[in-house]
Amino acid sequence: MKKTAKDLDQVLGGLLEEHKGMEGNHDKDDHEEDFMDESQQFSLTDIINTMDLQYIPSIIQAISTVLAASLFVYFLIKWRQKDSRRTPPEAGGAWPIVGHLHLLAGSQAPHRTLGHMADKYGPIFSIKVGVHRALVVSSWEMAKEFLTTNDKVFANRSKGIASEILAYNYAMFGFSPYGSYWRQVRKIATLELLSNNRLEILSHVRESEVKTAIKGICELWVNNINNGNNNGVELEMKKWFGDITLNVTFRMIVGKRYLEATSLSELGSDDRCRKTLRDFFDLAATFVVSDALPYLRWLDLGGCEKAMKKASKELDQLAQRWLEEHKLKRVSGEVTKDDQDFMDVMLSILDGADQSGIASYDVDTITKAISLALILAGTDTTTATMIWAIALLLNNREALKKAQQELDQHVGKERQVKESDLKNLDYLQAILKETLRLFPAAPLSVPHESTEDCTVAGYHVPARTRLILNLSKLHLDPTVWHEPSEFRPERFLTTHQNVDVRGQNFELIPFGSGRRMCPGVSFALQVLQLTLATLLHGFEIATTSDEPVDMRETVGLTSIKTSPLDLNGVYLAAIFPTRVGASGLDAYHPNVGEEATDDAPIEDLTGAYEQNQASQDAPYQNIDDEDVRNDLFERVDRCRK
Repeated sequence: MKKTAKDLDQVLGGLLEEHKGMEGNHDKDDHEEDFMDESQQFSLTDIINTMDLQYIPSIIQAISTVLAASLFVYFLIKWRQKDSRRTPPEAGGAWPIVGHLHLLAGSQAPHRTLGHMADKYGPIFSIKVGVHRALVVSSWEMAKEFLTTNDKVFANRSKGIASEILAYNYAMFGFSPYGSYWRQVRKIATLELLSNNRLEILSHVRESEVKTAIKGICELWVNNINNGNNNGVELEMKKWFGDITLNVTFRMIVGKRYLEATSLSELGSDDRCRKTLRDFFDLAATFVVSDALPYLRWLDLGGCEKAMKKASKELDQLAQRWLEEHKLKRVSGEVTKDDQDFMDVMLSILDGADQSGIASYDVDTITKAISLALILAGTDTTTATMIWAIALLLNNREALKKAQQELDQHVGKERQVKESDLKNLDYLQAILKETLRLFPAAPLSVPHESTEDCTVAGYHVPARTRLILNLSKLHLDPTVWHEPSEFRPERFLTTHQNVDVRGQNFELIPFGSGRRMCPGVSFALQVLQLTLATLLHGFEIATTSDEPVDMRETVGLTSIKTSPLDLNGVYLAAIFPTRVGASGLDAYHPNVGEEATDDAPIEDLTGAYEQNQASQDAPYQNIDDEDVRNDLFERVDRCRK
């Protein structure tokens, strides 16, 4: 067709040239004019001049109408194409401007509210958070598709005031956007602190801190006995568990125990330091109006930004002092390779290294940000999980008894629990899995954000859409778990024995999955298992009353019990060995100030018992289970003999 048109054009062009030539070679009278000759005599101006001017407005109107109709049809087609893409259902009840925020601001925890919405709108639905749109996912099938097939698309983090102020302008890698900086610092943290090899090297830190904490309970118990108090030891478990995790993480990262690392800080008291650490999590989880409505940031409604700046300044003062101490040690040559903590390693790696991938931050900022991120992340979530585990066991005494029987069988009564024992404690591991299922430390995942348009489970998801995984709802799927709301550790020894928490089984992902999965999962599990096993092996636990433990939650970045967990009776005599060296009793050798040996007698503690023989039932008066109470008496008698 193109060839035919070209040939025709050549023929017509030739005829036109011929007529132009004839025009100059012939007189007008000698040449008979045809149509082509006539057409050459008229110009566009001649045509316009011959037109009746009354038709010009009509012509212009017709052209405008055709143009408008064409544009309408074009945009209609584009709109229909866009509308034809399937999108997730949007939850009802949104208000203008604020969206669904008013529904999440009630007294009920947000993950519970979103869980009720999932019952109505399905396993995936959208909500409006001010000017932002977020997807809420509550099923493991949907979560798997987001975190596998579309993992890279959703590997980004949404920006917020808390991430900017508290996290050194996104330098803490948990809040950093997806990119080269995030990849490099996460790699450093994983290899130099959180890898299995590094954790094995640092096992003595965990064991010694747990042992020290157990000794503290023993000392309190002996003092109570000597003072005529037979009611056991009352512990506020949030502080007790928190001390263990703080000391372990501080020693691994800055080379000092918590109190030593904070004793000379500008913050002053221990309580002030704890409050600053607690404020970080509370503020990081606080809803900030300007995150949803950015144009209102200048008002700082609620004073959140001011509070964040104060907490950030106090945390930075701590980190700056640690950094200066480590720099001085490096200059003086006091640090050896075998004696390096994580902050030493960070300075060694970043000093003189290629800065191309992390050029947006200086070395000091990176070191402080990553060190604080690891301390904060490793403390609060681990403490919360241990509190929930103890609370669940106190409300389920049969499970508690089974756990202690397993410890007696595999560890015995002659020594303390070691990390090498943990692999044999299947029921204890099942307890922790069930705890993480029922009460994940972060019931709502830190929001992801899509970097481009994508299709997930048949739904079109635009770029910059936020993704929230409702882990609390996901873990209670009745199609996966029999009696999902009940505490049943045995399920992980039978129907779900191959289910793990390391991100490969999407029906149980308390630490997340994919690129943004928590890198400290191995560290957290080791601290959880060792601490819980040692406590249950060494003592019997009971509540201050016959009432079940209150299981209500607080609203925050991590899920913490609303009421403190005061346990009346961490009874030293409950699982009492016949030799010093178990349950921390080597701290009470008769020769004060000397190291106890495994052959040392327990004369000082036996004397404490003899002083209270007449009221030996007193420490156990709150234990209702007759079998448990009789078992305790037998253990005490065995110890005395």
